[in-house]
Amino acid sequence: MSTTRSTAPAPLDEALLACIEDAGINASAPREQRWVDGWLLRLSPGKAKRARCIQAVAPGRLGVDAKLAVCLPLFAAAGLRPYVRITPFSEPPGLDRHLADLGMVRVDDTRVMVVASLAAFTAQGGPAAAGGAIETADAAAFAAWVGRARGSSAIERNAHADRIARPAVTHHAVLAKDAQGEVVAAGLVVIEGRVAGLYDVITAETARGRGHAERVCRHLLALAASRGATVGYLQVDAANEVARRIYRRLGFADGYAYHYRTPNAG
Repeated sequence: MSTTRSTAPAPLDEALLACIEDAGINASAPREQRWVDGWLLRLSPGKAKRARCIQAVAPGRLGVDAKLAVCLPLFAAAGLRPYVRITPFSEPPGLDRHLADLGMVRVDDTRVMVVASLAAFTAQGGPAAAGGAIETADAAAFAAWVGRARGSSAIERNAHADRIARPAVTHHAVLAKDAQGEVVAAGLVVIEGRVAGLYDVITAETARGRGHAERVCRHLLALAASRGATVGYLQVDAANEVARRIYRRLGFADGYAYHYRTPNAG
């Protein structure tokens, strides 16, 4: 009797993961940002925390407390809750522990998943799922549909549309229809050189479990491959096992984790 031995995916190269982290930061660049001694401060009123947080990307010269003394009032002035994004690349080392000691709580445990080759997607536009056309959407239409599906406020939808309409790197947004022509899913791919990131992949609540999200992902990855991208990544809630199963089926594996620290509201 033969047995099949499962093998874990090979560890991903740290230089590739660092490149993906840079691409992820660029993918969500809003207009409302400034540089504070090695920290990239973002003040977009949108829903995505990555566009309204502190990205601690370089050590700088000041201490953590001195930088917080500059950054936190800027969030207050913008009417935004402050978040510090913590990744394996955050600077300075020990930042997460320091923020925890200050009483800042940990939220939004997230996984960055990576597919190291897009070769399998080069010749395909998506599986035969119960669906209709997948159409390119402009920033306003895309943000409006995604915002309604997420329950975002008008301010959050407008900020989302603004960020997509004025990208630092190439964005391509799509809306997917079912066989009756109703929009049932959406997704966005951001292409920077050889790296392509999937964002805002969402299915209407009434249409879930029918393959629409996978159909959108395959379409976007095929598009990215046709434009020269060779590596794919995405960011997903660590607890969202339904989505993670879809992404693993597409060949994605965990690359690294990140979370946020925020002052304790209690």
